[in-house]
Amino acid sequence: MPYGFSEPSTAAPTRVPAPASRTPHGTTPTPPRLRTRTTAALRHAWPALAAYTAVRALGLLVFTMWAHRDHRGVRHLLMESWDCDWYLRIAQSGYADELGTRIDGNNLAFFPLYPLLIRAGDALVPWLPRGAAGLSVSVAASLLAAWGIFAVGDRLYGRGTGVVLAVLWGSLPVALVQWMGYTESLFTALCAWSLYAVLSDRWLWAGSLAALAGLTRPTGVAVAAAVSLTALLTLRRPPAAAGSRRPLRPLLGALVAPLGWLAYVGWVGLRLGRWDGYFAVQKLWRNEWDGGVATYRRMRDLFVTERPALFVAMVTVVLLGAVVLFVLSVGDRQPLPLLLFSGLLLVIVLGSSGVYFPRARFLLPGFPLLLPVAVALARARAHVRVTVLIAAALTSAVCGGHMLLGWHGPP
Repeated sequence: MPYGFSEPSTAAPTRVPAPASRTPHGTTPTPPRLRTRTTAALRHAWPALAAYTAVRALGLLVFTMWAHRDHRGVRHLLMESWDCDWYLRIAQSGYADELGTRIDGNNLAFFPLYPLLIRAGDALVPWLPRGAAGLSVSVAASLLAAWGIFAVGDRLYGRGTGVVLAVLWGSLPVALVQWMGYTESLFTALCAWSLYAVLSDRWLWAGSLAALAGLTRPTGVAVAAAVSLTALLTLRRPPAAAGSRRPLRPLLGALVAPLGWLAYVGWVGLRLGRWDGYFAVQKLWRNEWDGGVATYRRMRDLFVTERPALFVAMVTVVLLGAVVLFVLSVGDRQPLPLLLFSGLLLVIVLGSSGVYFPRARFLLPGFPLLLPVAVALARARAHVRVTVLIAAALTSAVCGGHMLLGWHGPP
């Protein structure tokens, strides 16, 4: 493993690449074409993609049947409700040009990459119904995310763990959001492939994908910091230990990674005419970082003085479970970029004073937290592994239906 990361003893053996093809003269080796490499990678990842698709299709089926029973519009809920509508209106009309005073009313809180993709989709296929472009982006991005998550698990622990990891990500309690007009799938795809690029010593790719993640969600700062800090630590090691003959590439990756997040935050400041413009917008959304004081008080009230709704109780279980999984990840000595990303994501989500109930969704991109469970299941007997994954998929389907139909609020 590069950068001094210790590789577990269960790691898959290194694959020997096929001999390079030769020119008709038989002298100059020709590198394999991108299409050939992509096809081979897809063939290797297809069990993960097929299993992930099956899990999410089950969740969608349960949700659709539930919605029809309750006489609720499936298309509206998946494509136009809550944050979906915010992104659609940004794609159609652009951003606000003043701060205002309305609580939860300034669309500058939403980052621009996803609305730009929606606008591009609407321009290319104008006859699609409202929201279809956004949903298409999310579904396509969810498959790319599952592929990237598989790739990380496969590289660290082998193909079986990669498949289980992708299925677990698709079986999270709030995983229905992955196939809605939300940004979580796009953001997770960018984060997963950025982290994979770090693990495989592709620094320009890592930095570029992290920059795009920084244009997608405010928590993009977590993956940007993970890429930049890991790259800078790599530069401090001797060339042989750094695993790279081009020390300029880690430096470029470190510099590029935060540019997306910084560019949008800076643009909002210029648009509003104040250096803290973006943070002023977040304050209007009652979303400030307080070190976890608000989260602690909310959890304390839930356990001591309130009888929480089922969805809020589920969110609390997810948050506490994420903390436990992070401790296990540290104990497993996961590679540094994964620990940095997961840890910073937890700090941002748990340390915010914002609305409590969407926080399980905010943690969806933290797939490295699932690695301890994925490794354990991959090593378990087949019938245990299959039973646990089926139970997780069914639980996710029920929780997803309750999230959109039984909970009277946004996911």
